[in-house]
Amino acid sequence: MIVFEHGKNVMKCTFVCFVVLLFTAGSANLQPVEMTLSPSRPAEAANKLRLWTEPEKLIAADAVPLYSKAAQSLPNDLNTDQISQWLKSPPDKLPQDEVKSILEQLKPALQLVEQAAGCKLCNWPAFTPGTMPANLREYRTLAYALALKARFEMAQGRYDQAAGAIRTGLVAAKQIGEGPTLVQGLVGVAIGALTLRQVEEFVQGAVAPNIYEALRQLPKPLVDLNKAVVIEMANLKSDPQFNVLTRQIMERQIKPAHDRALLTMKKLDRQAAALQCIEALRLYAGTHNGELPEKLSEITEAQVPDDPIIGKPFGYSRMGANAVLEAPSPEGGNPKDAMRYELKLRK
Repeated sequence: MIVFEHGKNVMKCTFVCFVVLLFTAGSANLQPVEMTLSPSRPAEAANKLRLWTEPEKLIAADAVPLYSKAAQSLPNDLNTDQISQWLKSPPDKLPQDEVKSILEQLKPALQLVEQAAGCKLCNWPAFTPGTMPANLREYRTLAYALALKARFEMAQGRYDQAAGAIRTGLVAAKQIGEGPTLVQGLVGVAIGALTLRQVEEFVQGAVAPNIYEALRQLPKPLVDLNKAVVIEMANLKSDPQFNVLTRQIMERQIKPAHDRALLTMKKLDRQAAALQCIEALRLYAGTHNGELPEKLSEITEAQVPDDPIIGKPFGYSRMGANAVLEAPSPEGGNPKDAMRYELKLRK
């Protein structure tokens, strides 16, 4: 999104960079994720739960009109602050009746998103210079609604339906995130990160099925922002109203935003790979008397993925019945870009 009114190009480019950097900002410090896990049987790795729609089940339709209808179907009086608070609580702490009532209000919108996630096509309209993509706030609200549905199903012990809500969220993240603008792409990444946080809750269920294989089948990258970056740079280079000096200034201004956005994209893939690794640890514990391995290389029940950012194994250390799975801050990142899962097994 770089082509703006003549005479205001540099100022508006700076604003867009600010929006992108704000979108990817967060806490200044690393926030470890504490997880309590149950060992799982090896056979569970081959269960039929899917976190991605199988290609042969997709229908030859366009998802974009369905996402637009879903956004318009959201209740006007929806209490999004309440939903946000509920998503900070474990599934078993949810007020079941209240959540069920909210999900009933959201049912028409959620059904439309589910239909969109089953579409083979997703033809976003071309970007119009000087505008913002439509429905970005509503798409995030729909993602929160899907996350709440996933948690509600976990609380009910219906892991197959919880996996279905997670699957819809992940597909929506990719479909929405691979639109023609970087700002929309970042919304897709945010939806993906929110949905993977529901996977963190899923795998902690006392009787949760192992979803190692479902995580392994996720596309890589989960949300690809490279196309949006290329489009933005092409718009900048091809617009005749920019002289060489202005173009150089704008390129310098927008590069940090592009670099930050692409790092955020890679962190999403790291999160998915780490969860796959955690499911491999659960499989190991299921065949080793409920014990975690001393090293990741001891796991033979499943292939342990490397950290996709650095191309090396995740950091892992065992301390008695507990363990830590971690990854460093990438080059060019900051402390909050590191990752740390603190794990313990139920007895």
